[in-house]
Amino acid sequence: MKCICVFAGSNPGAKPEFSQAAEELGKELLARKLDLVYGGSKMGLMGRVANAVLSGGGCAIGVMPTGLFRGEIVHTNLTELHEVTSMHERKAKMNELADGFIALPGGYGTFEEIFEVVSWGQIGIHGKPIGLLNVEGFYDPVMEMVQHATEAGFIPKTATPLLLCESDPAVLLDRLRDYTPPEKVNKWSELSEK
Repeated sequence: MKCICVFAGSNPGAKPEFSQAAEELGKELLARKLDLVYGGSKMGLMGRVANAVLSGGGCAIGVMPTGLFRGEIVHTNLTELHEVTSMHERKAKMNELADGFIALPGGYGTFEEIFEVVSWGQIGIHGKPIGLLNVEGFYDPVMEMVQHATEAGFIPKTATPLLLCESDPAVLLDRLRDYTPPEKVNKWSELSEK
């Protein structure tokens, strides 16, 4: 692994532990000489993880649609900034650059981004590792929902390992490093194996 894509809130959230975790993740990326690719904002958890990487001389690559420059306030000290035309192009570019994905706490955008890369992994578009940094139990309800959907027959049991979840950035990065994608199986229960 050379580059990790981090999805994160463009707000800092209500708990100081969220910002602390973003900074710890940035420092851990730096210590492992891993580049960061992310949404390109200087705001919220996005900005905190980037600042932690940049403060140690690491590489932080931003990808931002032109229309979001005012709202997310583009980070002007990045190693690279890729200006794109849409959110679809943003996600495709981040996927192209990344060897793995981590979601810090965030809102609708973060949820959408992480679930899209999980969906891509499930149907075989990529075999990259995907993790949730479970700060203060933030992602407990998501993991419960995944388990519920598995038990209800909507997520194949073979696909539940696609989403790794840890509360410690170092442990999560170790798991991403050691990740082996699950064997590709038929995800459609009504389709024969032939």
